[in-house]
Amino acid sequence: MITRRMTLQGLAAAALLAAGMGAALAEEPLTVGILIPGSKSDKGWMESGYNGLVAARAKYGDKIKVQMIENISYADMGQALTQLASANKLVIGVGGQTQADVLKVAPRFPDVKFSIVGGNAGAERPNVAGYDVKQAEIAFVAGAAAAMLSKTGAVSYVGGMEIPSIVNAGKEFGNGARYINPNVKYFESYTGNFDDVAKSKEATLAAIAQGADIHYHILNLGLRGLEQAASEKGTHIIGSYTNYCGTDPLYLAYSITGVGYQVSYAIDQAVAGTWAPGYKPFGLAMGPEASTIAVCAPTPEMTEKLKAIMEDIKSGKIKVLEG
Repeated sequence: MITRRMTLQGLAAAALLAAGMGAALAEEPLTVGILIPGSKSDKGWMESGYNGLVAARAKYGDKIKVQMIENISYADMGQALTQLASANKLVIGVGGQTQADVLKVAPRFPDVKFSIVGGNAGAERPNVAGYDVKQAEIAFVAGAAAAMLSKTGAVSYVGGMEIPSIVNAGKEFGNGARYINPNVKYFESYTGNFDDVAKSKEATLAAIAQGADIHYHILNLGLRGLEQAASEKGTHIIGSYTNYCGTDPLYLAYSITGVGYQVSYAIDQAVAGTWAPGYKPFGLAMGPEASTIAVCAPTPEMTEKLKAIMEDIKSGKIKVLEG
């Protein structure tokens, strides 16, 4: 009897120990590696992505553990992703420029989940999710807002790298402006680099010289050059990614492209155990956190017109390019 009682006690102790170990394992934080190729304070894409990370940290506290790498050259991106994948369960590349290297690194780490913010339909892999921000959609809406806000009937766009998603957004910005004003003058240029301040200023000054008074962009630190040009010449900007209305009189509106929303989404899904690979479009269909327009001092007519345009894009009545 004594032997049996001790055996039962031993089994009970073992069960308690196993339960304790299981609880400890369950409480291990999700390790997240995030690559922000540019500056997290660029007032653009990278800052929006960083803001999403900050929001996730505030939401989950010690349930997640984050390793971040920022300001990485294209040549070093693969090495940075490898470093992150070696130490984390989820790796997020903030920007379509990370996609090529993610697709090279991911097969070496089949147990790591990779999410690309700004990924496209070519990112399908068993452990890779590509989140398409659909910048061309909101660029069309921004173009419409620019045409409404312009006093000169001329608007401009400066993009960084001349790649399909950035070019398509530029084309749709022009299409949106022409949707409101068929006679609008539209100036479109590319600097070849998202961070080149001098080239973006030069491109904006050239457009201003031809009458442009509202400017749009897909830039990172290059935005500083656009701001310098607009400030010197008394013109205005429609910003991108995050609504900062009321913080800077240079900006009359912001197109919301939910970069930070997608960073938070990837972490939410991984924490919940519902993360899935494959292509996922965001854009206007995912709601205002993912994509919308914020005009800082709109008229009621402007608000209604822009709302109608967004509904027509969602329904397919207005068709826009991919990207």
